[in-house]
Amino acid sequence: MRQLLPTPIDDVDPDELYAADARPAPAGRPWVLTNMIASADGAASIDGLSGQLGGPGDRAVFRALRAVADVILVGAGTVRAENYQPSKPSIDQQARRAARGQAPVPRIAVVTGRLDLDLSGPLFTDSPDRPLVLTGTRPSPEQLARASDVAEVIVAGADTVDLAAGLTALAGTGAGVVLCEGGPTLNGQLLAADLIDEACLTIAPVLAGGAASRIMHGSPLDQAQRLRLDRVLEQDGLLLLRYVRVSVGV
Repeated sequence: MRQLLPTPIDDVDPDELYAADARPAPAGRPWVLTNMIASADGAASIDGLSGQLGGPGDRAVFRALRAVADVILVGAGTVRAENYQPSKPSIDQQARRAARGQAPVPRIAVVTGRLDLDLSGPLFTDSPDRPLVLTGTRPSPEQLARASDVAEVIVAGADTVDLAAGLTALAGTGAGVVLCEGGPTLNGQLLAADLIDEACLTIAPVLAGGAASRIMHGSPLDQAQRLRLDRVLEQDGLLLLRYVRVSVGV
């Protein structure tokens, strides 16, 4: 078993490092990775927000992973709580994306069963490309029509969103890599459906206490999914980990 020692993040270029990782799309869907942060005692947020746990290194990896993705997948609750904005890659990141054959900016895809979104917010009014909305059959025709005015709506599933079908639809738009930024419920649903290929996790050197949720929340699995530790970066006690599922040959 190889031993991985932490590499100071200041010694690497996160954009180059994460872009060089192999992410072969599984049959019928894109490669799916999650990127989350947690305190040393497992809290996914402080006062309901994850941003208070991070630091410069975490933000650098956050931007690097966004620059790798074709689509950024996020739950409606996280969109509301974090006041989600369109992704804004740097000029250099856009050039690197173009060299890889990607669109200059990744699209945002929001998962919502009820379509309870602020369609007048910047995510929908300021995005260079129309966001995607993954929903089921619960919303009324009027709701779907309003959402379709500002987004590309994909209906996948009935009372709840069928994530496997939704990811297949995203593959149909040309997406090869999908980055999921949570929240914990959406992460848990992806895990339960066996749809996570890579997990990037930042461990913040703090103890948060309280009753904050974990980075993945949902029903227990019949069998835990095994991961292989692929990378450890470090900055001022902050650990930035990249895991790949054992069954993926990369």
